[in-house]
Amino acid sequence: MPLDKKYGESGPRIVIIGAGAGGLTCGISLKRKFGFRNFIIYEKANEVGGTWRDNVYPGCSSDINMPFFSLSTDLRNWKESHGSQEDIWEYWISLAKKYGLYPHILFNHLVTSAEWDHKSQLYNIITENTLTGEKTITTAHILISAIGILETPRYARIPGLNAFKGAMFHSARWDKTVDLKGKRVGVIGNGSSATQFVPIISEDPNVEILQFCRTPHWIVPSIRKTYSPLRRWIFSVFPFLKRISRWTVFLRLEMMYVGIFGSMVLRQLLTKLLTKYITHTAPEEYHDRLVPKYALGCKRVIFDTNYLAALHRPNLDLNWDGIDTIVEDGILTKTGEHIPLDVLIFATGYAADYYPFPIKGSTGKTIQEYYEEQKGPKAYRGTAVPGFPNFFLIFGPNTATGHTSVIYTNEIQINYIMQVIQPILERKVLSLEVSVEATDEYNEKIHSRLNKSVFTQCLSWYRVGGTGKVTNAFPA
Repeated sequence: MPLDKKYGESGPRIVIIGAGAGGLTCGISLKRKFGFRNFIIYEKANEVGGTWRDNVYPGCSSDINMPFFSLSTDLRNWKESHGSQEDIWEYWISLAKKYGLYPHILFNHLVTSAEWDHKSQLYNIITENTLTGEKTITTAHILISAIGILETPRYARIPGLNAFKGAMFHSARWDKTVDLKGKRVGVIGNGSSATQFVPIISEDPNVEILQFCRTPHWIVPSIRKTYSPLRRWIFSVFPFLKRISRWTVFLRLEMMYVGIFGSMVLRQLLTKLLTKYITHTAPEEYHDRLVPKYALGCKRVIFDTNYLAALHRPNLDLNWDGIDTIVEDGILTKTGEHIPLDVLIFATGYAADYYPFPIKGSTGKTIQEYYEEQKGPKAYRGTAVPGFPNFFLIFGPNTATGHTSVIYTNEIQINYIMQVIQPILERKVLSLEVSVEATDEYNEKIHSRLNKSVFTQCLSWYRVGGTGKVTNAFPA
């Protein structure tokens, strides 16, 4: 059968999973590059925005300067150097409206599985209406996963997790109905999210906070600022300045890369400077605990959002004893101390090495089964997986970096996807699949570098299970 007849007048059908930054950018690219409109985006929630819709914890904001945390096609005259959750979410909503993406989005629909049918050269996809529970079967010639790696909150594996009788939630699913005033609040974790919301909730002296920490982080001085009305006016009159500002941020971040990842001498110098910053800013009683013993860059670097200064507050204490058990009314530490609590907040990150639902390819294996065979997530250029024709990942394995913008790396990936699927959209071929040999060769190349990198020198979310293969970072 000629491909024109197989596809019909509307051409191949594309399904994108997720209406976060990656899914929206993909839809925008399909329209801008090809004028292509036969695609649908399945979104489990009732609005676009992904992580910027879901993460509503106090103080949530970007840790990358906004001129470079925006699409290259849609720069904005931002009011702050680092946008708040509200401003970033509004940005993505505005882009969905600007490019007419809403008619392409089916909200409140969760993709629960997909399976490749070789005979029909289609993915059979099952979705579930998150409001009614109704299940629907649909098909796609091309399937693009834009759920990213910040999708499934990870709770710490602590005995007694379900025993606690007070309010308990993850920072990625902040419960606004819980009033913290007058409460004893336990915060488990001290990573990037915790260091953003702890300074905010501890501003109220009636909230007593005990933060349970396991490993310190390298904390960098804040470079955040509010842009003046004069600067914003100048940028509105001379819009090319937005592009110059973007390039300036890009170069600054690349210089940070050189300092942290590219030069042992510069890394040692930065280590000394950051040690001085931490000890100068934080209370003396925490100095021995707050300065990491591992190499700078091994874990994600955290930009200070007044966290170190907040540690001087009398209603905020750190506990490094380790958690033995969660009990009905609080926590039992490994030293045997019983600490009563009213609220527990988990700031323990995401399950970044796990694909949350079954997608079966041409071999009958699921993505997760393939990952487990390979001892962790693995893909060609973080985008294509052998045995999965016409299937592509946005923010896939080894595409995150320790220093620059995920929006930038998303755009690079999506540009690559557009190149690969162009012959399908032009009706020249039915399906494409990366070879095992190409995938292995690519991964051997990047992992030969990763195995010698700073990323292997500590326990971190960059690695499978915290200590295994590095699958969430591009090699330094």
